[in-house]
Amino acid sequence: MELRQLEYFVAVAEERNFTRAAERVRVAQPGVSAQIRRLERELGEELLDRSGRAVRLTEVGAAVLPYARAALAAVEGVRTAVGELTGLLRGRVAVGTVTSHDVDLPTLLADFHDDHPGVEITLAEANTDQLVEGLRDGTLDAAIISVGAQTAPAGLEIEVVDDQPIVVAVSHDHELGPHPVISLDTLRGRPLISLPRGTGLRARLEDACAAAGFAPRIAFEAGNPELLAELAARGLGAAVLPGAFAEARSDRLRVIAVDRPALRGRLVLAWRADGPTGPAARALLARARAALREQRGR
Repeated sequence: MELRQLEYFVAVAEERNFTRAAERVRVAQPGVSAQIRRLERELGEELLDRSGRAVRLTEVGAAVLPYARAALAAVEGVRTAVGELTGLLRGRVAVGTVTSHDVDLPTLLADFHDDHPGVEITLAEANTDQLVEGLRDGTLDAAIISVGAQTAPAGLEIEVVDDQPIVVAVSHDHELGPHPVISLDTLRGRPLISLPRGTGLRARLEDACAAAGFAPRIAFEAGNPELLAELAARGLGAAVLPGAFAEARSDRLRVIAVDRPALRGRLVLAWRADGPTGPAARALLARARAALREQRGR
């Protein structure tokens, strides 16, 4: 019995298809089929039912599958233990991020890859709700998300990247333009331009408006803050934006602070409270936290 036979068997069992399993293990399909046949001959039982359109486990195959997975996990554990002792990290790290921020993720990931070329790194962009779900279910090891001023999502630990006000930005000829500060209630019934639901900024806006007794009237929404700014500059409504982002575009926008209550949001690096799994993810998280602390100290 060989490890590759167990690997191919697990792949076919999970994919329920020889072609997809072969692509997953990067071996020609005949090679996968031949190795599983050898494993079945050695065990004296068929592990897979090939009679239907989808490959299914036989009763024996279902009984063997957890042991095959455990054997492969044990081998990976041996490699991980050796890697931790020798400093030769291997494995995979999955990172997520919201759309707009000032964190230099490309440099962080590139430097980590240079030091640990054996680690496979993936980066996904999504809204905060989706990223939080990915952290909780283990799909992601770390993510940059947007949260409220006083809260962190349950089950997660955070390192603050930035804490700033959420403001309203309008065109220079907008009726709110002459007012440097407005109350939240001033936005009642007005057409607003916002990031979509699922984003941290939208959650801060909706929570604050609900506490004030009204629902925000969202006239336009988009996932790109730059598009929100452009819509506001064209006079289509009041855009709700991070303060620093809006201030950087003050040549074409009037930036208005929101008071009573003030709106604030935090950009944070988040990870599971019980810690990321594997030495590679732990090493990348430690480096990211150190880089963020250095950035805040400048």
